[in-house]
Amino acid sequence: MIRIKSAFALGIHAFPVDIEVDVGGGIPQLAIVGLPDASIKESRERVRTAIKNSGFQLAQEKVTVSLAPAELKKEGASFDLPIALGILACHGMIPPENLSGFIILGELALDGNIRPLKGVIAITAALKGHTFLLPSENSVEASLVKGATVYPAKTLKEVVGFLRGEIMLSPAEIKNGGDRASRVFSDVDFSEVKGQRSAKRAIEIAVAGNHKILLIGPPGSGKTMLARRIPTILPPMDAEESLEVTKIHSVAGLMPQQGDLIRNRPFRAPHYTASAVALTGGGSDPRPGEISLAHAGVLFLDEFPEFRRDALEALRGPLEDGFITVSRVKMQVTYPAQFLLVTAMNPCPCGHLSDPRKSCRCSLGQIHKYRSRISGPILDRIDIQIEVPSLPFQTLASHEEAESSEKIRYRICECRKLQKKRFRMRPYRTNALMNPKDIKEYASPDIQGQKLIEAAMKELHLSARAYYKILKIARTISDLAGSEQIQSEHIAEAIQYRSLDRQWWA
Repeated sequence: MIRIKSAFALGIHAFPVDIEVDVGGGIPQLAIVGLPDASIKESRERVRTAIKNSGFQLAQEKVTVSLAPAELKKEGASFDLPIALGILACHGMIPPENLSGFIILGELALDGNIRPLKGVIAITAALKGHTFLLPSENSVEASLVKGATVYPAKTLKEVVGFLRGEIMLSPAEIKNGGDRASRVFSDVDFSEVKGQRSAKRAIEIAVAGNHKILLIGPPGSGKTMLARRIPTILPPMDAEESLEVTKIHSVAGLMPQQGDLIRNRPFRAPHYTASAVALTGGGSDPRPGEISLAHAGVLFLDEFPEFRRDALEALRGPLEDGFITVSRVKMQVTYPAQFLLVTAMNPCPCGHLSDPRKSCRCSLGQIHKYRSRISGPILDRIDIQIEVPSLPFQTLASHEEAESSEKIRYRICECRKLQKKRFRMRPYRTNALMNPKDIKEYASPDIQGQKLIEAAMKELHLSARAYYKILKIARTISDLAGSEQIQSEHIAEAIQYRSLDRQWWA
């Protein structure tokens, strides 16, 4: 019997697997046990054919392959290569002791070539300190993790020659990509946006405190243009964030072609026809959805009321918790989902309710029905609701220089530094994630501010969640202003960012 170490990725987590191969008497067959999924069961034909086409002749015997631990369901095609090597070792073609120092991964093509895998960086990050033998196309990705020694291989025949000592394989060059800070590259900038000062201010506050924001305005007012420039003012990712984002994209099969760490914050903009599974992740083989692919970046939902009701309701938990757990009969997969939610909608079905240049054709019933597509609980979870009015010709034709993304990003980074220092003993780093205890300690307004928010609660019939969100927004506004104490003007500005609560279109 031969024992080989391997592993597989489940979500962004990795699990080591011991592959035991035994060759003995009986009806010639290749049996795989240990809760394999369909892709592993199909490896019987791939392994047999790849061994034959690589020039190795085997006796017709019964081969039993056990994947341990047996109670853990195994997924993917990463066990093809170790199974093939185990069979060859049982037939005396590879010294068994030469297999013991490696964690071996790889999918085999029928001609013996080794195909690349998804989620390799998640495996090397979880099992760093080991030596890996894996597909050459995954070597750059795998070597981004410090402490992992990676030997890349292209074919089964090449691996066998290496394990026999007949040829040499050189370890992949260690990239140590996690040591480098994120770089922000973009071909768009906030300086290109004419006017919309109030919307820009609201976006700056939203990014500074990681507050969810809803942009409301007629078609062509610039909602999408503003949203697509938000990544240019986000703080650079640190090494830990960059590695986590890279792991998620690797599992989803969306790694960059050069295999380097993802250094720019993600911007995901799914179409409004997207299903709940597309947003949250799932399927028979649970994969990350849009909210996880937007982790540490921006999730932009344009035409917000047009999204399916069940898709929007599925966002409730992740918006509060910062992660999503996909449950299946025999497994649970948890993906991180800490993103900046940016949404946009028209004020009414025709879109011209707040447009001074065009008259609205919608009845009050149609407007109410359009708004009611967004449930109260979802709307309540959005911190900032701001109008984006249509612009007059004079503003569009103006040559006035608007503020650049670089200047806005500098203020946001300074504000984030204050929050990081304030919450250094907490599991979170932004004002939007404060709990009631921290709100009481860090977000208590002055006497005038307290009276102002009390009046707003009575007049606008705000919920308890809206009350806390106003205090969180006011805390961010005061941080941007460099004020330790929340003043009444900060509270007043925060209240203005609850447009839908004030029913401005009525």
